[in-house]
Amino acid sequence: MNSTRTIRALVLSTSVLALTAGSTLAQQTTGTPGSPSATTTIDGKYLPNPPAPFGGTINMDAQESKPYWPPSVVPPKGAPNVLLIMTDDQGYGVSGTFGGVIPTPSMDRIANAGLRYTQVHSTALCSPSRAALITGRNHHSVGFGVIAEMSTGYPGYDSVIGPESATIGTILKQNGYATSWFGKNHNTPSYQISSAGPFDQWPNGMGFDHFYGFMGGETDQWTPFLFRDKTQIFPWTERPGYNLITGMADDAIDYLKGLNNAAPDKPFFLYYVPGGSHAPHHPTPEWIKKISDMHLFDQGWEKLRETIFANQKRLGVIPATTQLTPSGWPTRIRRSEACKMGHAHCRREETFYPSGGHFCSLHGLHRP
Repeated sequence: MNSTRTIRALVLSTSVLALTAGSTLAQQTTGTPGSPSATTTIDGKYLPNPPAPFGGTINMDAQESKPYWPPSVVPPKGAPNVLLIMTDDQGYGVSGTFGGVIPTPSMDRIANAGLRYTQVHSTALCSPSRAALITGRNHHSVGFGVIAEMSTGYPGYDSVIGPESATIGTILKQNGYATSWFGKNHNTPSYQISSAGPFDQWPNGMGFDHFYGFMGGETDQWTPFLFRDKTQIFPWTERPGYNLITGMADDAIDYLKGLNNAAPDKPFFLYYVPGGSHAPHHPTPEWIKKISDMHLFDQGWEKLRETIFANQKRLGVIPATTQLTPSGWPTRIRRSEACKMGHAHCRREETFYPSGGHFCSLHGLHRP
């Protein structure tokens, strides 16, 4: 991408603030008014923005008439690219960026150039947290008091994000951004997950120009329930060894390269939502080996949580005066001998952690 423009990993509120700040500037126009190439920014007071009035002339004779194209809406000059990443089923201390033991160098570089937020709250459920994140609203006010599969048909629990509740995709798209969604979509009513539609509750209907990902709470990472926009696809039939985490990174890279070639000045909003650390855990063999070779669990849970706790203090993620709570883990899990004996818990974690590491590396998203 253009070296003068930076990918920023931001939470929803920050991206909205960036747009709001730009909206307070004077309206910016380029090109000859009425020409197809004319552009304009908008003040952000209305969504959708009212259509521009016709500025030409219509007479009985075409030679006495003047055409007029409405200007294309573009973001304010200098509007940032926004990369919003949401992990799945990962605790606060998993990624190295927040003190965990899984190396996440790509996210480290982003964090070191910006801020680490420490007061982001979830709803403790999947669909509701996602609905709140992409709308900036309480999850009950956008139909997601529970996960989509458990919707009840009552207000606040019907799994429907109504047209009165715009997503961040809709807001930025109508302000001239290129918007895309890669990975998990757990915000479409389960009864509408069909190639026949309707699609107004799919990512493409919620303000995202491009979607590459799976529908529902979980999927097989080797043969996922995968869609590109509204069409189901089966990339593993032509690509032996296909894995969704790598596949969605490749598709995101190709998308950004194409966008940069076609419209290098157009900023993007990319919602990156891998599901690899949600069950089922299907990291590639090389990632399982990579994490296993680190022997993270050989000294037991007690030592691991002490290490993470110390890392978080060092990074300033938690206050220096924070006290580590007494362990509640059963002795049979705490014992370091557990891993040495091939305990099932350690084998499970040596699959879960590479699922997180496989994703958190962004598996090539940092490539040029």
